[in-house]
Amino acid sequence: MKNYNDIIRKLREDNDLTQVQVAKVLGTSQQIYSRYELGIRELPIKHLIKLCKYYGVSADYVLGLKDKKE
Repeated sequence: MKNYNDIIRKLREDNDLTQVQVAKVLGTSQQIYSRYELGIRELPIKHLIKLCKYYGVSADYVLGLKDKKE
């Protein structure tokens, strides 16, 4: 099972986005978003929901509970 921090990093990279761009979508700073990807800071539910909607994936996928991006 993958950690969500690895999954959100891969989603960002696969979409050719910078941390600054994703942080802007979330309404947070690049530094805070970087801490999510590094696993230093927990991803809040509101940001999980925004990321799922933005990337068109399920929360189960982001949380590493499913393999597919359904």
